[in-house]
Amino acid sequence: MGNGLEEAVGGEEEERDDVVGGAVDFRGGCAVRSKSGSWRSAGFIIGVEVAERIAYYGIQGNMISYLTGPLHQSTATAAENINIWSGTASLLPLLGAFLADSFLGRYRTIILASLFYILGLGLLTLSAVLPSLSNSECQGDNEFKSCSPPRLQVILFFISLYLVAIGQGGHKPCVQAFGADQFDEQHPKEHKDRSSFFNWWYFTMCAGCMATLSILNYIQDNLSWVLGFGIPCIVMIVALLVFLLGTMTYRFNIQQQDKRPFRRIGRVFVAAIRNRRTTLSNTAVRAERDGILPHQSSEQFEFLNKALLELKDEDSIEEESCSPSEVEEAKAVLRLVPIWASTLIYAVVFAQVPTFFTKQGATLERTILPGIDIPAASLQTLTTAAIVLFSPIYDRLFVPMARAITGKPSGITMLQRIGTGILISVVTIVFAALVETKRLKIARESGVVDEADATVPMSIWWLIPQYLLFGISEVFTMVGLQEFFYDQVPNELRSMGLALYLSIFGVGSFISGFLISVIEKVTGKDGEDSWFANNLNKAHLNYFYWLLAALSLMGLAFFTCFAKSYIYNNKGIRRQ
Repeated sequence: MGNGLEEAVGGEEEERDDVVGGAVDFRGGCAVRSKSGSWRSAGFIIGVEVAERIAYYGIQGNMISYLTGPLHQSTATAAENINIWSGTASLLPLLGAFLADSFLGRYRTIILASLFYILGLGLLTLSAVLPSLSNSECQGDNEFKSCSPPRLQVILFFISLYLVAIGQGGHKPCVQAFGADQFDEQHPKEHKDRSSFFNWWYFTMCAGCMATLSILNYIQDNLSWVLGFGIPCIVMIVALLVFLLGTMTYRFNIQQQDKRPFRRIGRVFVAAIRNRRTTLSNTAVRAERDGILPHQSSEQFEFLNKALLELKDEDSIEEESCSPSEVEEAKAVLRLVPIWASTLIYAVVFAQVPTFFTKQGATLERTILPGIDIPAASLQTLTTAAIVLFSPIYDRLFVPMARAITGKPSGITMLQRIGTGILISVVTIVFAALVETKRLKIARESGVVDEADATVPMSIWWLIPQYLLFGISEVFTMVGLQEFFYDQVPNELRSMGLALYLSIFGVGSFISGFLISVIEKVTGKDGEDSWFANNLNKAHLNYFYWLLAALSLMGLAFFTCFAKSYIYNNKGIRRQ
């Protein structure tokens, strides 16, 4: 009898443990741990992300060749257009995250964004078809004459490009957040698995891209731009189908019904401003004494503590004050701003990989076998290769070794990881400047300075270190930023957290475009060759790289300062 009762109680406890709190399944019922979520769901979602990245980088990776080739744009104009598009594509996730967190939910937003993506890629493929339909206009005396691309092609190209940006705006912040949502942070094993999820997410995404992008770039450079743009469209259609196939395994977080997260946080700032002339008295002290606000948190951004005070309006009606937890949420978001700002220069360096790094490679000796040249854009797969090779080393060797020294579960903190990657990026851009200086010297010695299309007698393999180094920096900084911005925002704003991470690269692309535009005007006045002359043998990319190296060092100094004073969310201690 006693044993039966114990077994019944044990069974109830096991059943309770199998139910995931704060989540439901696709039918709206309780999410059962053994039947939903975790790696079984993450596998579908990671597969979707791999396909989406293949589609995105299949366009972005070789876009400078398309703009300066079929669309006949100058190097500087092409780089500016790519930076503006990349910046827009990286800022639109803020809108996508807002819609997902406040209205649609992540699942529906992903489906809607995928449809925009497919439409954009389809129109992009159509835009590449148009020149072949109008080739006769560019022929004369059996020879091709130089002519501008059809206006309809250019308009359709940019419309489709920004439709892809809209698609990424909804897709990018939601897919990764939705994937991380499949792990219950209250369950010890799943919480540990979630930390590994960010590493393996980036590893798998890069491995898939590495395996396909070289083929895509070769097709675009040597076979057909129509086929090169059409394949990403097909890949994206498959991605949507894969995502829908996993629906029955997903967990869906339950959102609080009382207040929307953005309204909740905005209310804190409004209340603090309205109470700006009111004395705090002992409100913050009482909240700290009651254990609601941590001591250090109550001292940081103290003006927001005024939102805890009740305020009477003109009709003497007492309005409800903000709760301490709402104030903490607002502070958590505000604490991210200095970290966000100090990592922008890393994003500026990041923007050079698909633009000027690729143009550098296009001028060098790229023959690996007789009649076979490596597409310059294919070197970007070296960055991906470095990520694929170093990610398991980081997860399986570096983290355990660092854990043994520091005693921290993750080996080093998220901010230490980000800072390490920024330091490696400084080394990367310095090396790129040295290689570019050598390339210019060889061009002068070989007498090809005045020949814009001449191949500089220098092997493209000289560029390998800068690609590999930047790949290693991404393992530290990119993954660190993803985990940091997901972990340090309120639970209901995690799509927005990842959108903030992406916006770093959006703003960084705009800054890069702005720098290029200003430097182009300043250094190219009076008919002089600018740092970004169409003939790269007369340009000075090395000067631009040295400027970025100096700015990166300044950014790293600011980042280190902010990281040392950062108070981690939901932690009562101060960590570096």
